[in-house]
Amino acid sequence: MQTPENDALPLEVDVTTVKSMLDQNQDFVLVDCREANEYEIAKIDGSVLIPLSELAQKANELEPLRERHVVVHCHHGGRSMRLTQMMLANGFPRVQNMAGGIDQWSQQIDAAVPRY
Repeated sequence: MQTPENDALPLEVDVTTVKSMLDQNQDFVLVDCREANEYEIAKIDGSVLIPLSELAQKANELEPLRERHVVVHCHHGGRSMRLTQMMLANGFPRVQNMAGGIDQWSQQIDAAVPRY
């Protein structure tokens, strides 16, 4: 169970911090809200695909994440910010947007992730 001091997370987190969190095996879920065809082109290992466009049909996939730390990303950060804000508004207390999205991830963290 999370402690109260962890409840006040910044709205956004940078790619370097997310990489560090992955390297340290921190307990969080990386949600990719891009489309399936984008996910086929480029993805971050360990991410879970829940396309924003399919949110109505896939809302049940988010429910188990309600009390978890969730970091959402997309291509540049716009769609993931929308999903982050929707989740926060719907009672998911520990959600953050990965600023810059997978494009920034490719530029700063892993050049093997294709840019598109």
